[in-house]
Amino acid sequence: MRVAIIGAGFGGLCMAIRLELSGVADYTVFEKAGGVGGTWRDNSYPGAGCDIPSHLYSYSFEKYASWTRRYPEQPEILAYLDMCADKYGVRPKIRFDTEVRSARFDGRHWQVTTDGGTERFDAVVSSVGQLNRPAYPEIQGRESFAGVSFHSARWKHEHDLTGRRVAVIGNGSSAAQFIPRIQPLAERLDVFQRTPNWVIPKPDSTFDPATRLALHLVPGLQRVYREWIYRYAEGTLYPALARGWSANLLRKRALGHLHAQVADPALRAKLTPSFPVGCKRVVIDSSFYPALTRPNVEVVTDPIVRITPKGVETSQGLREADTIIYATGFRTTEFLQPIEFTGTGGRTLSDEWKDGAEAYLGISVPHFPNLFLLYGPNTNLGHNSIVFMIECQVRHVMACLPYLAERGPMEVRPEAMAAWRRQLGAAMERMVWSNGCQSWYKTAQGRVTNNWPGPTTLYRRLTALPPLPAYRLTSSA
Repeated sequence: MRVAIIGAGFGGLCMAIRLELSGVADYTVFEKAGGVGGTWRDNSYPGAGCDIPSHLYSYSFEKYASWTRRYPEQPEILAYLDMCADKYGVRPKIRFDTEVRSARFDGRHWQVTTDGGTERFDAVVSSVGQLNRPAYPEIQGRESFAGVSFHSARWKHEHDLTGRRVAVIGNGSSAAQFIPRIQPLAERLDVFQRTPNWVIPKPDSTFDPATRLALHLVPGLQRVYREWIYRYAEGTLYPALARGWSANLLRKRALGHLHAQVADPALRAKLTPSFPVGCKRVVIDSSFYPALTRPNVEVVTDPIVRITPKGVETSQGLREADTIIYATGFRTTEFLQPIEFTGTGGRTLSDEWKDGAEAYLGISVPHFPNLFLLYGPNTNLGHNSIVFMIECQVRHVMACLPYLAERGPMEVRPEAMAAWRRQLGAAMERMVWSNGCQSWYKTAQGRVTNNWPGPTTLYRRLTALPPLPAYRLTSSA
């Protein structure tokens, strides 16, 4: 077995570690950048961090007692992934600065083409993620701006914001994290908001040395703490997204947080969403609102007309700026782009997905044998740890590999995919994001291609089922 893994973030490293621990030594991880980490390598903006507690936002097989705070920040998460790559011996198998251009199935193997040539593999595991290609807004004149501009995921650390007139376009999770850090530096900070987000407090805290030592030495303590975090998210936050008992509770908590931190009624009105909680990604932060109340900050809700060399022009006139920061998220629904995958019969994945990406369990696609996706379509979460989902997916792939080794190529059956599509659609109707507001969970046509519409406990059960009969061996089909 030769296995190609694309990406060295949480998913790619998890897959590589599991192969290493299982004795499958012939694998290669292709990483387009110069280091591990994926989105946690790319997003190094001030204040970058995770809204899932650290002891859950980590591998189950490497629980790591040395987290310094409840909600980890980017440097600590990146250091954790670097540690895992070294501890489990997978770094020598990673080819850094090597981007996969295309992959074609030749009837038995995958021909994987990088900027260094073409190689043959028995299976391909794609772990390029959903949050890796920055999205820029389509605003007239964006290229004409005479100052410095950049996306939050491509932060220009060499550009000093002290005394600058800064325009931030976007107000999601990234903006909520970096705005409090840059507000004290800027002379003026204009935050351009199209729609407000629901924000709930972030009960962050540091772990003192005694706590870290206890988590390290006391048998089972870290496991119990991790399980408690998981059960709370599953039992309280998930029902809110499924329009259940906790939806109103979460809304009251968000409104209480807004009223406690923003005294100005006019600003509160600007920051109060008109859509249900959970329809868009809920922002978890306790410093965002206070930053917006500072004298040098203004939340601008006037529609942007164009960007000029001097700044951002709205329907009410020009707001001059010398720096523009785009906090406008990622191209999340364009899964696996720009890599072109070609399966059986010359089918391309881009054609198969022209109406929106879909995959059985978010992992496998009919007519693309031996291709497996990690963090694929409909596997993102709005309430719990994506690392949990990735481990479920890796376990499923590991269950498929013995069939490939012993009996040749295998692919998910079209009828299994059709049944999955119906099951997914029925579950999606219960979720708060299936109707109403637009979000990065949806395509331009309104189809939800990113989120998982069920409890993670269900996903764990489904991915633990034996691969057959959902799959078929293509050599005997």
